[in-house]
Amino acid sequence: MKKLLFLFLLICFSSFAQNTLHYNDEKGSEKATLEDIKWLAGNWKGEAFGGQFEENWSTPSGGSMLFNFKLVANGKILFYELGHIIEKDNTLLYQIKHFDGDLKGWEEKDKSEDFRFIKKEKNRMYFDNFTFEKVSNNEVNVYAYFKDSKKEVVFNFKK
Repeated sequence: MKKLLFLFLLICFSSFAQNTLHYNDEKGSEKATLEDIKWLAGNWKGEAFGGQFEENWSTPSGGSMLFNFKLVANGKILFYELGHIIEKDNTLLYQIKHFDGDLKGWEEKDKSEDFRFIKKEKNRMYFDNFTFEKVSNNEVNVYAYFKDSKKEVVFNFKK
């Protein structure tokens, strides 16, 4: 009976495995360039937090891929994000700034939320608390781990 219970628990917990990783200073970042994630470029749409979002990624240029994000619910802007993935120190860095619908920033003027690159794996790029997954040329999943709620959320993007 104990073996059966153990097997059941193992299956249950493995089916809830997270898709995000947390950066470890001791392990550092794998080498990477924007060529590794250029498949993210394009105009994407999806649903999240009771609304619809749009996210637009530029093609790599100048050592950067710029993006903008807009979330709309009930005909109103909930928030915007502006950011980029840049090449830095032979790897990548994902940086974000958030804004209210009236463009008042959430972060301090000279601050951004920074997420270090961890590793690349087949169709996935892992950053601290974020994973970009290429499902197909027209579909991407972005997994985000929110520290406050200790929950992982998946955003499904389609072209």
